[in-house]
Amino acid sequence: MKNNKINLIAKNVIQDEIFALKKMKSSIGSSLNQIVKTIINCKNGKIIISGVGKSGIISRKWAATFSSIGIPSFFLDASNSSHGDMGQISSNDVVVLISLSGQSEELKNIIKFTSRNKNIKLIGITSKKESVLYKNSDIKFLLPSVKEAGPGNIVPTSSTTIQLALGDAIAIACMRYNKFGKLDFKKFHPGGALSMKLKTVGDLMISGNKIPFVQEKIKMKNALKILIKKGLGVLIIKNNKNITTGILTDGDLKRSNRKFKNFDDIKIKSIMKKNPKSVNKDMLATESLYIMNKNEITSLCVNNGKQKKKTIGIITVHALLSANIR
Repeated sequence: MKNNKINLIAKNVIQDEIFALKKMKSSIGSSLNQIVKTIINCKNGKIIISGVGKSGIISRKWAATFSSIGIPSFFLDASNSSHGDMGQISSNDVVVLISLSGQSEELKNIIKFTSRNKNIKLIGITSKKESVLYKNSDIKFLLPSVKEAGPGNIVPTSSTTIQLALGDAIAIACMRYNKFGKLDFKKFHPGGALSMKLKTVGDLMISGNKIPFVQEKIKMKNALKILIKKGLGVLIIKNNKNITTGILTDGDLKRSNRKFKNFDDIKIKSIMKKNPKSVNKDMLATESLYIMNKNEITSLCVNNGKQKKKTIGIITVHALLSANIR
């Protein structure tokens, strides 16, 4: 088979799935609102998601996505549910069953179990209105009938794509409804590359006694000793009210040293850079690096967001790069 033939097949598959997604988009209505609100209001229970075959794989993805945005969720293996795993379902839970046909034998016992407990909400995701799942669900979502990509209309492709997209749509709607932000997301992703992207200035800043603070009236001969001792190549100047009034880097110091004859006796206030840039400790570290690059500086004062003139830490480009922030 020639390369252009392979490419054409691939493009046709993607086109079929795009068409399926458009049908999915058109089917969104009041039932999705019900699903989102039911999941959000499940405060005293958990979200249990199950399916069989390819729908089972999609169910795992739904559960993983919901968990990542702070909604307690897990996947229930339908084939094992009738052999003791049904005990994982308890009152006040929300059960989501995904089945294209809505007739999977493995799901029928779960449907019977949920119907016996009025406190358990059953959400059915299926494409068949006459199915057991659709008829017995408290909240029903009817998937559109779509053409599977590939010959024979038999390989689950377009149907699983729309199931996956529906799960993402529900998750993001819940996320927006709960005002779930980057810092919330970070709590559930403490490791890996994603965690690094969500590091805040507060995670990486230098704080406490390590901050190279000096008073405005200090003479340069004494300020230089502190600069060397702290080893950060920068000094943060504050007044007697602990308000940050200036900053001085080793580069500034070298340039000033050439201008003044009695450099050691000069007060730091006379050569410092006034009103240094300060960022909130909750700012993403990547954003602070952008500010440094934009302003061609190597350090920023850090504040707590309430008292912007009071420095609680310092973030340096070295600290950011050492943490692999790019």
